Amino acid sequence: MLSRYDGWMGLAIEQAGLASATGDVPVGAVVLSPDGVVLGAAANRREADGDPTAHAEVLALRAAAASLGSWRLDGCTLAVTLEPCAMCAGALVLARVARVVLGAWDPKAGATGSVWDLVRDRRSNHRVEVVGGVREAECSALLTDFFAGHRLG
Repeated sequence: MLSRYDGWMGLAIEQAGLASATGDVPVGAVVLSPDGVVLGAAANRREADGDPTAHAEVLALRAAAASLGSWRLDGCTLAVTLEPCAMCAGALVLARVARVVLGAWDPKAGATGSVWDLVRDRRSNHRVEVVGGVREAECSALLTDFFAGHRLG
């Protein structure tokens, strides 16, 4: 079942590599239309842009909205290498994304099932399907390697 999303996660992993190149945490995200067409893709750019909101998910959502000409991303899927934080989970709900496909779970700040489950809160006006653990070992290794390199210095 999860292998269905391997290709999409591969695109997100490519984006994560771009984040590493700028010294940012290697997180990548891709928004796909209901037909599987890429509408937006992004890597973390917090360090490059000096912007605390420049998470890969938010940037990919912005690109997808611009591509569609609408903030409503009904039926779309966001594939991301790391479980979204509270800010990004809120953006998924507000954009009306149908599904989030994530690689590595984030037991410290995850907001789609680990620490919080903001995208499936019954009090919300929209709920997002969560598919977790797609290429999890590969996505986790990106982060482990990145942080190991930063702790050596």
